[in-house]
Amino acid sequence: MSNQYYLMAQLPSFTVSDDSTPLPVTEKYFMDLCSRFLDKKSLAILNSLSLEPPREGCHTGSNFVDQWYDKERDLRFALAQIRAERMKKNVGAVPETFPPDIVQVARTATGMDSPLSAEQFLNEYRVKIVDSITPSDGFSCDAVFAYGLKLKLATRMKKFNKEAGVKAYRTLYDQILGEAK
Repeated sequence: MSNQYYLMAQLPSFTVSDDSTPLPVTEKYFMDLCSRFLDKKSLAILNSLSLEPPREGCHTGSNFVDQWYDKERDLRFALAQIRAERMKKNVGAVPETFPPDIVQVARTATGMDSPLSAEQFLNEYRVKIVDSITPSDGFSCDAVFAYGLKLKLATRMKKFNKEAGVKAYRTLYDQILGEAK
């Protein structure tokens, strides 16, 4: 635990938002720093940490990461199911039921007019999930994993750019209309 204390003490705090404030650390710096303080097992879990969980449930060696993957997987399946129902398509093999809070979040996100607003909404929900399942021990391996997930979420949201999105949409839309003629 002392290694995690020194590791977490060196990491600056940040908020996960879509504003233009640069992050105080990069994922590369974070991973490099972690490689100096974590044991091989914890480092392997951290290296495999992803915002996109495996489609099938699996044990990662961390209860925290397993919980994150379970909740994120349910959210993704619920989103897919709602979108497929609206398009009258079959989504394939998904669980029959989801926790009510996840269904509500998925319905809210799919009902939004702006894809960017929906992504921001989902990102906020994901941060709440990470916060709710993070153990109270701020110097555990799970705290390091939670920091890594939040850093990944923040990095992902920084990549969204409204102007670039509108431009890409217009280009794609024009291509579709050009092919339809």
